[in-house]
Amino acid sequence: MNAPLRQPITLEAFLEWEERQPLKHEFDGYRAIAMAGGTVNHAAIQANLATAMTSRLRGKPCRFFGSDLKIEVAGRIRYPDGFVVCAPVNSGVQVVTEPVVIFEVLSESTSRTDIITKNDEYANTPSVKRYVILAQDTIGGTMFERIGDDWVGHLLIADSVLRMPEIEAEFPLAELYEGVDLPTAD
Repeated sequence: MNAPLRQPITLEAFLEWEERQPLKHEFDGYRAIAMAGGTVNHAAIQANLATAMTSRLRGKPCRFFGSDLKIEVAGRIRYPDGFVVCAPVNSGVQVVTEPVVIFEVLSESTSRTDIITKNDEYANTPSVKRYVILAQDTIGGTMFERIGDDWVGHLLIADSVLRMPEIEAEFPLAELYEGVDLPTAD
């Protein structure tokens, strides 16, 4: 027995549909994907990120936004855990189209999408200069940056300093993990 194939929806149809939904959904270019809730560690890292970025961007032209605002990248809609935009954003906008730095906190259920799929989307979005993927079970992660035509990855470890010259900000990676209950090594 053959199952009927569902037709992909357009970006415009998705945005219209999602506006009426009680929960957030991402759009992968084909279908809507419901967003799941996170862990306490995920929320704590995200809160620390918001504090670190907001204080360092104060008085500068760039602004930090959290996961309540959508971005459009490579024809997809994403709700990253945080991002920075340096172009003016009107107060009624629901979708930002020119993110410069994007942050994701890895979750077990979304790590493949964050590491592979979103990384490719961000690499193929010219405005994105840096993508920071943060672990939630250890102080560490991976940072990708645009260097000329290359998309280059760097390992982040506990004593790393997160340097983002495109937004004139830097801070120790460990700052994002303050107050986070990390598993102890055996």
